[in-house]
Amino acid sequence: MLQKREKVLLLRTFHGRTLRIVREHYLRPSVPCNSPLCPQPATCRNDGKLLSGDVTHYMVPDWKVVQDYLEILEFPELKGIVFMQTACQAVQHQRGRRQYNKLRTLLKDARHDCVLFANEFQQSCYLARERGESMEKWQSRSIYNAAAWYYHHCQDRMPIVMVTEDEEAIQQYGSETEGVFVISFKNYLDNFWPDLKAARELCESILQSRRERENESQESHGKEYPEHVPLEVLEAGIKSGRYVQGTLNVNKHRAQIEAFVRLQGASSKDSDLVSDVLIHGMKARNRSIHGDVVVVELLPESEWKGRATALGEDDGDGKALGESPSEPMPTGRVVGILQKNWRDYVVTFPSIEEVQSQGKNAQKILVTPWDYRIPKIRISTQQAEALQDFRVVVRIDSWESTSMYPNGHFVRVLGRIGDLEGEIATILVENNISVVPFSEAQMCEMPVNTPENPWKVNSQEEREREDLRKTHLVFSIDPSGCEDVDDALSVRALDNGNLELGVHIADVTYFVAPHSYVDIEARTRATTYYLADRRYDMLPAILSADVCSLLGGVDRYAVSVMWELDKTSCEIKKVWYGRTIIRSAYKLFYEAAQDLLDGNFSIVKDIPEFKDLDEKSRQAKLEELVWAIRKLTDIARHIRAKRDRCGALELEGVEVRIQLDEKKNIHDLIPKQPLEVHETVAECMILANHWVAKKIWESFPHQALLRRHPPPHQEFFSELRECAKAKGFFIDTRSNKALANSLDNANDPNDPIVNKLLRSMATQAMSNALYFSTGSCAEEEFHHYGLALDKYTHFTSPIRRYSDIIVHRLLMAAISKDKKMEIKEDLFSNKDLEELCRHINNRNRAAQHSQKQSTELFQCMYFKDKDPETEERCISDGVIYSIRTNGVLVFIPRFGIKGAAYLRNKDGLVVSCGPDGHSEWKPGSLQRFQNKITSTTTEGESVTFHLFDHVTVRISVQTSRCHSDTIRLEIISNKPHMTPDTELFQQSSLLLKSDLVKEVTRSVEEAQLAQEVAVNITEDCQKYCQTKGRSLYTLLEEIRDLALLDVSNSYSI
Repeated sequence: MLQKREKVLLLRTFHGRTLRIVREHYLRPSVPCNSPLCPQPATCRNDGKLLSGDVTHYMVPDWKVVQDYLEILEFPELKGIVFMQTACQAVQHQRGRRQYNKLRTLLKDARHDCVLFANEFQQSCYLARERGESMEKWQSRSIYNAAAWYYHHCQDRMPIVMVTEDEEAIQQYGSETEGVFVISFKNYLDNFWPDLKAARELCESILQSRRERENESQESHGKEYPEHVPLEVLEAGIKSGRYVQGTLNVNKHRAQIEAFVRLQGASSKDSDLVSDVLIHGMKARNRSIHGDVVVVELLPESEWKGRATALGEDDGDGKALGESPSEPMPTGRVVGILQKNWRDYVVTFPSIEEVQSQGKNAQKILVTPWDYRIPKIRISTQQAEALQDFRVVVRIDSWESTSMYPNGHFVRVLGRIGDLEGEIATILVENNISVVPFSEAQMCEMPVNTPENPWKVNSQEEREREDLRKTHLVFSIDPSGCEDVDDALSVRALDNGNLELGVHIADVTYFVAPHSYVDIEARTRATTYYLADRRYDMLPAILSADVCSLLGGVDRYAVSVMWELDKTSCEIKKVWYGRTIIRSAYKLFYEAAQDLLDGNFSIVKDIPEFKDLDEKSRQAKLEELVWAIRKLTDIARHIRAKRDRCGALELEGVEVRIQLDEKKNIHDLIPKQPLEVHETVAECMILANHWVAKKIWESFPHQALLRRHPPPHQEFFSELRECAKAKGFFIDTRSNKALANSLDNANDPNDPIVNKLLRSMATQAMSNALYFSTGSCAEEEFHHYGLALDKYTHFTSPIRRYSDIIVHRLLMAAISKDKKMEIKEDLFSNKDLEELCRHINNRNRAAQHSQKQSTELFQCMYFKDKDPETEERCISDGVIYSIRTNGVLVFIPRFGIKGAAYLRNKDGLVVSCGPDGHSEWKPGSLQRFQNKITSTTTEGESVTFHLFDHVTVRISVQTSRCHSDTIRLEIISNKPHMTPDTELFQQSSLLLKSDLVKEVTRSVEEAQLAQEVAVNITEDCQKYCQTKGRSLYTLLEEIRDLALLDVSNSYSI
């Protein structure tokens, strides 16, 4: 029976008054204890995760330990942890959403032996706060009382150790209950886990950081920064319009000087501001860190500044706004921080010459983050000299107004600087990607498919699903070597003369139940992460590459969308959605499908499904397949034409495959032109996504997951318009259709690279496509700008995208609703779905950034060991695509590289080109114009560089201990680089990513062999790397279809 209590909350209003709020609080005689020792599991309803049965004790951390040592509690070696609800709520209220979400993720993770006990809802555990009792004392008393109850509930069979940092609690409760021990966290690690060195070192690092902070607070320092305004004043100021709020975005090229705040929430709607707010200098940033949600006070207009337009370090990407150097923009200063979005940071220790000891027992060291946007962090450690050559993870603890730098603590070592695995681990940490092997509990949920016990279609599913195995010719078209086949296609003529088009998608949701361990893990990962040399799968391989993959010649479950089309106009007459059973007849590669489409039937000998057929059967099946491919292509042309009329954009680049000889030199460049079958398959997938979006929105208008692509800000197009104007083209950006037509017309017959660069600039100007819940947006905001569709979602790749899994469940629920059947699917509310969409969008950005950073890593490794003075490959043709005050931005078509080329160096010398075109540095000056820049020496020599000029560029690598290496470009001639392959370079433009990776990986492996060093991948690396293969080289086959595009990855449709 429930018992009713009253919970009193004292809240402070904007005006400083104290408000007393009374809430009803209901207590239950039993709540889930999640212990295998529970004497009454049915009464406790222990249907979730249970604690392990092979532990010697249960550990109960108090609220302070959970707050300060959560990263140690995340160690999988620590087992039998019972988190009390009181401690979890303290984290939520005092440490913010990020820390609380980490705790929630830990509790859900099947790999960690920990549970939540809702002590504040259990009748015997709940304690009311006494009059005059501090919140901290009440929390410790509640947690101890719950720990003692838990011990007795388990019939005194399992000792309980409560760990706390409160000395008074240790004295008071240490000997109160036999079987319940109360000790400090440090003593707990020393006595119970003496061999867990990493945990004890991390604990000491956190304690040392705390001692340093306490010592600093006792010393009298002058203020380095103004104090932050109290929270209630900030909220009142935002409401009144005095302040604005937004997310701090530091310019990585000028991290010490420039940061911007993008307005959000009420600020963006109520303010008259139409641009970001500039935060100039570290003082104005006032201890806020990139990613924090800050509150800004605008400065008087007379103090506004303009953004810099000179090239900075590591320049060459990012969106350029159309503001001239002298045009001031709204400028402000940070007065408070609403949410600190601190994370793990990869840092490098200073060299031995820079390390200075401060005290006998500790050293205060300023470490430099790998990310330029993060300030130096001061940590206390005795390992500074030993860790000089390593990438290290640290966390920030605080940033006091008396300190120039934030204080933090050492967490763990990643790997040596420059080592491939260490640099990859750095990229993962910096993008908050934590991908560990799937746990035993998760794998136990998976189907079995072995030669001894092959997976078979279930007889009940045969009755409930539409069986297409004998009625439809189903086949897939994928990149060569693809094993995770998400989709298959079918087309046939109906008896009434019309056509039927079918898109069949792997039925992942049949195998992944909502809230199962695998589902929770897939939701956390949100996507498959593709790096340059490996991938991290969202789902276990038994699903992604086996029982869910629509392989040829085997029975598979699918979710299908089938349309009846008019035989001539291809207009859609009706549509059917449902679960099916299919057997794909052919697993075709793109090249083979294109050959069949073009009538080149010699490819048949390479298609395995034709090999064992007699001539007559082969000819009949070949005619059937060719008819299907040609009919699919015809349908796709009609669909594409309809979208083109609405303004669909084409912003993709072209690939080049690099052929390497035995000595690993580039032997030949083979243009890889886009195939029409690429577009055929893409159009069918877009059609399915569009119709599924319409279906789930009609059935669930307030809780459907769709994907929108907002129109870009017009100011982002200014550079595109100016560049096109330099070549005599006019780019109309008023609508997607006008933009598409303008780009199609902006062709220079003498230089195809021009159109490519213009499309790349258009891509840079695009907003990101985003997932959203339909209940959080007005219908007019659903539109997808790039695809010119009113509604769109992702349905066709559930093996590698969690968004598609949600859409599949929504579609199944919509079908059940149409049939007036019970909806079995557990659907998200609008609020929960919107939170999930934010998480997926965040993970997609992380996936894009990590892929880009890993590609740049391999680019640098490719050029690093080559002498730029003598190596032929280090000299290449480049095209100028942007003019800055001290240099130009250059695109290298041969390698798909963009970067800055300075025309004035650090010594103040400028580039001068002689009659033969070769350049040298001389004293002089630069003069920048709209579409050109002129370098004039003191001797009167001058050279002018125009937009879209072809120049000869030397490529080298600028190494860095603390940051990632970067490509360095130097103009060595104002004339194009002429080689026998120049025309070939101009026809197409890119180095295929997989070939570049092969080159680098082969070099790494051969260097290891030359030194007679065995390839010894550490256990951590083996855990991280989920793709099959003994070496990096063998992993490349899995991603060889991924090319390094010359366009930004942010335009993700």
